[in-house]
Amino acid sequence: MRAVSNRFTLTSLVIALAALSSGTAFADEVQVAVAANFTAPIQAIAKDFEKDTGHTLVASFGATGQFYTQIKNGAPFEVFLAADDTTPAKLESENETVKGSRFTYALGTLALWSAKDGYVDDKGQVLKDGKFEHLSIANPKAAPYGLAATQTLDKLGLTEATNSKIVEGQSIAQAYQFVQTGNAELGFVALSQVFKDGKLTGGSAWIVPANLHESIKQDAVILNKGKDNAAAKALMEYLKGPKAAAIIKSYGYQL
Repeated sequence: MRAVSNRFTLTSLVIALAALSSGTAFADEVQVAVAANFTAPIQAIAKDFEKDTGHTLVASFGATGQFYTQIKNGAPFEVFLAADDTTPAKLESENETVKGSRFTYALGTLALWSAKDGYVDDKGQVLKDGKFEHLSIANPKAAPYGLAATQTLDKLGLTEATNSKIVEGQSIAQAYQFVQTGNAELGFVALSQVFKDGKLTGGSAWIVPANLHESIKQDAVILNKGKDNAAAKALMEYLKGPKAAAIIKSYGYQL
C-alpha cells in the first residue's frame, strides 16, 4: 500500500510541475509604447492584465509623434497605444502594423487646469481675462492634446493674445509638470491626468467642450514586431474587456 501511495504522490508532483512549466512557457512579455496621457490608466490595467493572463506588460511613455519616429527607426515596440487615430493609421498604411489589429481604445478629453484651487472657472473665462503669465501646452506637432489645445485657442479667438505666454512641453506629461510645479499658472492637459473616479485629484479645471477641437480618438495597434507575440494579442483583447473599460472610464475617458 505504501508503494502505491508513493507512486500516486510522485505522479501528482510530476503533473503539478508540468502545469507550472507549461504556464511559464505560455507567459510572455510585451513592449508597449504608450501616449503620455494614458500613463495612469495603463499602469492600473497592467496589474490586472498580468494577474489575469500571466503576461508581463513593459510600458514606455512619451509623445505620439516621437513614438512614430522611434518606431520608424526600429524601436523594439510591439504594441502602440497612441493619443490619436491618425498616427496608427499612417503606420498601418506604411505596412508597419499587423493588419486588422487597430481599434479605438479611448476617446480623450482636454482640460484647462491649474494646481491652484479656484483659479480656473468652470467656463474657462480665465483664458479670456488673460491675467496669467504662462500657459502650458504640449507640442502640437508631436502631441495630439497639444494640437487640440491650439485648435481650442484658435476657436476662441485667443491665439494671438496668448502666443507670448505659451510654455511648450514636448509631451502632455511635461505640459502637466509645468503647471504642477508652478512654472505655469495654468495649462491644457489631458483630463485623465487630473481626474479619477468622478472628481478632480486637485486644483481647479475647465473641461473643454468637444466642439472646440477635433475629436481625440486614441487608437491601439499591434506593430510588426509583435506579430507573433501572444502577449501582444492578449493585451489588445484585454483592452476591449470590462475590467480595462472600467479603469479607462474612471479616468474621464469615453469609450
